[in-house]
Amino acid sequence: MNRVLPVLTVLFAILVIWYGAAVILNRAWVLDQAARSGTEVGFGQMLHETMTQERPVLPAPHQVAKGLWDGIVGQKITSKRSLVWHAGVTLSATLAGFALGTAAGLLLAIGIVHNRAMDMSVMPWAIASQTIPILAIAPMVIVVLASLGIKGLLPKALIAAYLSFFPVLVGMVKGLRAPDGMQLDLLRTYSASQGQTLRMLRLPSSVPYLFASLKVGIAAALVGTIVAELPAGATAGLGARLLSGSYYGQTIQIWAALLAAAILAAVLVMLIGAAERATLKRMGFVR
Repeated sequence: MNRVLPVLTVLFAILVIWYGAAVILNRAWVLDQAARSGTEVGFGQMLHETMTQERPVLPAPHQVAKGLWDGIVGQKITSKRSLVWHAGVTLSATLAGFALGTAAGLLLAIGIVHNRAMDMSVMPWAIASQTIPILAIAPMVIVVLASLGIKGLLPKALIAAYLSFFPVLVGMVKGLRAPDGMQLDLLRTYSASQGQTLRMLRLPSSVPYLFASLKVGIAAALVGTIVAELPAGATAGLGARLLSGSYYGQTIQIWAALLAAAILAAVLVMLIGAAERATLKRMGFVR
């Protein structure tokens, strides 16, 4: 109960602020319609109409919840109106990009830790790469790859990998350098090679850092996939759902897709967290 109460309190505060903002932002349309018809609107009527608009500026929480329910339960999973189907399309590119980004981050981190030239050259470029807005890179990647005849999952996966590799790189560099000097000196006295030191000391010590980075990386990969779906003119995926909603002013659809993306990200992070707890327990980090 002590853990649930703070969460419920924050959730209640968010809902109160959300409903209040919906009333404030949607009341202009209600007042405008009343002025056009020459009628007066009481507070109760205005409150009701701000909560039931078909295309509100800011949908109320219950409208978003209904849109999410209709998109998940109210449609067949194979339907292109189903949020489950769109989430599956986005998930496939997210996982592919996450795998590529994680592999790139791990390999670069190992090279940086063991090679000073890579540390001095690759790391600054990796940091600089993250200063370029993904909205600027995504259209260029999509257009260039499309001109080469490469479409579909791969361009989205590459953009997802671009965002996800950096957290893994930074976390693993920190983790691989976590062993102290005495531990490294002990292995040197046993004439351990760099490969043996990596396998027996550095990698096991970096596991907690790895999982912390993976949680950030999977969320970043999902963001990259959704952003990649926007300029591609995609007809499938949560990004495409957001885009079509913005074209036709379907704000409830936009918010439902956003909430679906948030739920998907939370599930992915929870799965990595479960794998982290199992792995660390098996390795003896936690009891």
